[in-house]
Amino acid sequence: MNDERGELSELDRRVLDSFVTGGSTVQSSADLVLESERRFGERAADAVASFGGSWSFILLFCAVLLLWMSVNISGLFIEPFDPYPFILLNLVLSCVAALQAPIIMMSQKRQEAKDRQRAESDYMVNLRAELEIRQLHEKIDHQMAKQWERLTELQQIQIELLERNDPWQGERN
Repeated sequence: MNDERGELSELDRRVLDSFVTGGSTVQSSADLVLESERRFGERAADAVASFGGSWSFILLFCAVLLLWMSVNISGLFIEPFDPYPFILLNLVLSCVAALQAPIIMMSQKRQEAKDRQRAESDYMVNLRAELEIRQLHEKIDHQMAKQWERLTELQQIQIELLERNDPWQGERN
């Protein structure tokens, strides 16, 4: 592998070392490691991003908007607190968007770290599988070479036996 690609990266070196020692290449629970390290803010950001990207949020948000507009347009139950151009509603929506965007970005950043760790784990597994396949190829090639040697030995023995037991050997010469 070193001959093919030049210098080995740290990740390649770890895989090669684990292959030589027979150890495990990948952490058994990469997701659990990331999940256990989450702080309160990260858990909250993930929850907000999860809810903010759901149909429940969209439907609830539409219902609140319709309720807000209908209460302020009709004026049946109370005095309109945000008349028709809905400036207060616009301010509330802007504040929600201003708060929700960075929270979603924090959650995406965490998801990116998870994806990077999964990709690294996949790479390590694939690299180890490639090394094992190469090792199997070498073993098969070695076995085939041994079989060819044994086959030629057997053929030589058969030729010698045939020459010894050939009744027409004297007639040919």
